[in-house]
Amino acid sequence: MGNPPTPSIPRAAVADTGTVTTQDTLTVGRSAGASQPGDPADAVRPGGDSRAARQAGARARRLTRPLLAVTAGIALYLAFPPVGIWPLAPVSVAVITLLARGVPLRRSAGLGMLFSLAFMLSMLRFVMFVGLDGWIVLSIGEAALLALIAPATTLVMRVRGWPLWVAAVWVGQEALRGRVPFGGFPWGKLAFTQADTPLTPLAALGGSPLVTAAVAGSGALLAAAVLALSPVGSPGTGTPAAGRGRTRRAAALAWPLGAAVAMTAAGLAVPLPTSAQAGSAQVAAIQGNVPRAGGLEALGRMFQVTANHMTATERLGTDVTAGRVPHPDLVLWPENSSDVDPFVDPRAAAMLDRAARAVGAPLLVGAVLDGPGTGKVRNAGLGWSGDGWTGQIYVKQHPVPFAEYLPGRAVLEKLVKRFATELPDDFVHGSNVGSLHIGTVTIGDVICFEVAYDGLVRDTVNAGAQLLVVQTNNASFGRKGESEQQLAMTRMRAVEHGRAAVQVSTSGQSALIEPDGRVIAQSGLYETAVLTASLPLRTSRTLADRVGAAPEILLVILGLLAVTFGLRAGKSSRERGGAGRETAGEAAGDTERRRVDDERVLVCVPTYNERENLHNTVIRLRAANPDVDLLVIDDASPDGTGEIADGIAA
Repeated sequence: MGNPPTPSIPRAAVADTGTVTTQDTLTVGRSAGASQPGDPADAVRPGGDSRAARQAGARARRLTRPLLAVTAGIALYLAFPPVGIWPLAPVSVAVITLLARGVPLRRSAGLGMLFSLAFMLSMLRFVMFVGLDGWIVLSIGEAALLALIAPATTLVMRVRGWPLWVAAVWVGQEALRGRVPFGGFPWGKLAFTQADTPLTPLAALGGSPLVTAAVAGSGALLAAAVLALSPVGSPGTGTPAAGRGRTRRAAALAWPLGAAVAMTAAGLAVPLPTSAQAGSAQVAAIQGNVPRAGGLEALGRMFQVTANHMTATERLGTDVTAGRVPHPDLVLWPENSSDVDPFVDPRAAAMLDRAARAVGAPLLVGAVLDGPGTGKVRNAGLGWSGDGWTGQIYVKQHPVPFAEYLPGRAVLEKLVKRFATELPDDFVHGSNVGSLHIGTVTIGDVICFEVAYDGLVRDTVNAGAQLLVVQTNNASFGRKGESEQQLAMTRMRAVEHGRAAVQVSTSGQSALIEPDGRVIAQSGLYETAVLTASLPLRTSRTLADRVGAAPEILLVILGLLAVTFGLRAGKSSRERGGAGRETAGEAAGDTERRRVDDERVLVCVPTYNERENLHNTVIRLRAANPDVDLLVIDDASPDGTGEIADGIAA
């Protein structure tokens, strides 16, 4: 919230304290006669244009935090693919942590919303194809949940050891956003910025929640380092007090930086085995491409996408027959590669039969199946051979709300007329784990954005999957980063579960990935591609598989406890401040505290034994309220109060 213009300082106060120098949010006194021409003190001398200068400064201060919050949100987006400047993720966390420190909860929530909107509107640009309204509504809804991170950070920073609690509340926020509403939307987790960084191997120990905790913890430690850089005395004085100040400053800076380095080193020390444990499989991923690059009509007319994939598979069969490519053990088609139900339409079934015979290997086909019932369809992965369906089927367990099914259809169709034509059918939720036997290989199949859900992928590994497969249809999203972001998730899942992984898309990006997350073959966007490689089949489970959701649950509990202690710390502080007051007095005190939060505050600081006390006094005042202005009163003594205050202000 904004600060109203500060009332002008009484002339007597200026005369008694000497000249005054104003910094951004800190006002310090100087020894009498120490001013120079052009000194900002001129603004508060009689006859100076004090009110205009103060108003300009107040406006600048009001804008600084909101602008930094928006900048941090955009920086977090840039940490994700397709830009992928991953160090910006902890830097962004550090900025929002510093912005949330010590401010009223209401203001912290506002800063959090600005941060979250800047991030979500940038991240979810790919949703624009459904309309600006859909993009804005989804972004605002997700931002409202992400924004909780700021007031939670404000609270946990009141508790000793706060960098750990900041990491915990980030995990808690992602756990919430990944579950509500309508089953959640975990796109944009901090962990997914780290597909190929020193922190990536931590996924094998505790999954994506541990990686998120490491990113957020690193950001919190950066914030702690920035706070440790606050001056401890007047630089260059050469006094014993200054020497002790520099020592304390170095010690305060060493622990957060050392902890961040240790965290990174721990990630580098995690082994990521890639050797085959159940032999290898020659895998072919078919990206048949689509008629149009983006939009609701990207898949074109019926059978067009199926024909594209059949043609690409037949070319692969020709290369296999000619000896140019090894014979595949299985061939993978993407989500929606059969856009007509092959169980109902003989033409669709014949096209799948023909492709499987051409390559001489079983297919995994993504198909849209009719029913059960009127107005219901299923998004499925099917095992298919030259003789037809093999009996293997996985139905997508987590259809996308408002894209694959419409919650509250009876009401929403009346409010938004286009739902009836653009989304006439609801996709049914599947109930079985995506562990399928395709030829001689057991795969763990998830469809499209299911790769973002920890439990859905982990369940396939616990059910015996030797190879992970992500079938996806990115055709409608254009070139706005959705496919690249999804590929980062698939790479993270490979590391988390110690499995080779394949992302196969109708239009890109498709990729073949080793168990350590390395990409060994990759397509571009909106092109036809056939990717082939021999991938190791693995059966052992990582520590992340064994502990399951335990790291996330533990971190969420720690975050909730820290928030609770932060609330109690604030309450205890208010109670101590109001001890001994009558009820009416307490009410007046509450009103006064709210007024202090809402207005600009000047604290006058008398000085005594300045070299020992002034720095600690300033730090404690600004910890209580970072936005207060401080007026340090110098009695023109020979102790150098003005020099010390200038050093702190600098």
